[in-house]
Amino acid sequence: MSRDVDVPRPRIVVAITGATGAIYGVRLLAMLRECGAQTHVIVSRAGWLTLHDEMALDRAALRDLADVYHDQNEVGASIASGSFRHDGMVVAPCSMKTLAAIAHGLDDNLISRAADVTLKERRKLVLLARETPLTLAHLRNMIYVTEMGAIVMPPLPAFYAKPDSIEAMVDYTVQRIVDQLGLNGEDAYPRWQGLRAAD
Repeated sequence: MSRDVDVPRPRIVVAITGATGAIYGVRLLAMLRECGAQTHVIVSRAGWLTLHDEMALDRAALRDLADVYHDQNEVGASIASGSFRHDGMVVAPCSMKTLAAIAHGLDDNLISRAADVTLKERRKLVLLARETPLTLAHLRNMIYVTEMGAIVMPPLPAFYAKPDSIEAMVDYTVQRIVDQLGLNGEDAYPRWQGLRAAD
């Protein structure tokens, strides 16, 4: 006799910082919901400014996209402890300030603390590092976090996917993030099939 078994939902932590590209974090929350994941979101002080400026999104609207909202100053939050089990953390977008804090273990707010916990517990940490040009300090910090196990993933468009809108370019990157978290199906988006020579 078969019986239904409750399958636990994947649990993902999403942080949005003040770098340009707030749309990546917002679209990620929506896509994770489509995947059935439980999301915990943190927004930095500068992140709120960017959300308002780039997307005219207020705090209530952003909070509605996540299952759980944590204030960046809530150092006693569940996600500040390694005993809180989750399936990965994404910082989208990731400012160079946040990158530096993670690279050097400066747990000065809940975002850098949650990232530090993710690294020490050997869980997946994806950083959508957003800056250009890059200084030597930026590059070294990317090396430091990579050596600790993080994935540095600048949000770069893939023109072979023939994007026809900003939304399509954003979705391609966000789908790649969801791939990194192991939540996408094989047919989630157009995948590289190789080049063929023109006739």
